[in-house]
Amino acid sequence: MRLSSPMRLYVLSAVLGASAPLFGAGEHFGSGPGRVALIELYTSEGCSSCPPADAWLGSLKEKAGLWDEFVPVQFHVNYWDNLGWKDRLATKDFTAREYAYASDWGSQSVYTPCFVRNGVEWHPQWGAAGGQAAKTGVLSADLDGNGTCTVSFVPGPGARQSPDGRYEVHVAILGGGISSKVTAGENDGATLEHEFVVLGITEQVLERDPARPALVATVDLPKAISVPCKRHALAVWITPHTLEEPIQAAGGWLP
Repeated sequence: MRLSSPMRLYVLSAVLGASAPLFGAGEHFGSGPGRVALIELYTSEGCSSCPPADAWLGSLKEKAGLWDEFVPVQFHVNYWDNLGWKDRLATKDFTAREYAYASDWGSQSVYTPCFVRNGVEWHPQWGAAGGQAAKTGVLSADLDGNGTCTVSFVPGPGARQSPDGRYEVHVAILGGGISSKVTAGENDGATLEHEFVVLGITEQVLERDPARPALVATVDLPKAISVPCKRHALAVWITPHTLEEPIQAAGGWLP
C-alpha cells in the first residue's frame, strides 16, 4: 500500500522517552570491522499486504548470520490507523523516519511493507540479508546497571562521512513474540505475530575519546512501548551525522 504526501518530514529527532526498565545489565554487543547490514521493515497492522513481510522478517530469528551479518528491525507506521484499526506499535516518529528515507530517495510517497537495507530500498528476493561487507569500522556497546549503554566506534576506511565528519549512534529496544488479535480494518479477524519490533529508540552524537582512537557516547536507554513480549533484544547502529544511511550495526538478545 502507498500513501502520498506533500509534507516535508525530517529525520527522526525526538527521543521516545527517558530511561527504560533495565535490560541485561553487563551485556556486551559488538561488530567486527566488516559492515553488518541493518535491515529495516516499515509495516502496519492496518495493512493487508504486510503480514507476509512481517513473517519474513520474523523468520530471520532462525537464520545464520543474525547479529553477526545483519541486524533486523521493524518500525510500525501510523498512516493506516484511519482504516479502522489503530496499531498500538506505531508512532508518528517512525512514520517520519520512513518519510525521511523517501525524501533521500527523491520521493514524496511512502508505502508498506517497505524494506530498507543499509539506507536503500530493498526486497528480500534481491539477495541475502547479509553479504560481502566493506570495512566500515568496529562498533561496541555495553549495558550497565544504571540503564545506560556505553558505545564505542572506530571508523574504518569504508565508512561514509558526513560533511562535518561526525557520527551518530542509534540505540533501539526491540520486542519479539508479540501477538495481536485484530478486530477491525483490513486484517479483521487475523492474529498477527511480530519479531524485532522497535519499541523505543534514541540517538546521540559521538564524541572523540582523547585517550584512544575511538568515538564514544554514553546513552540512556529509551522508554519502550508497553506491550507483552516473549523476548527482547538491543539494536545499535551508526550513521554519519545528519545522514540516514547506517554504516555499521550490532545487536543481540537480552536476557
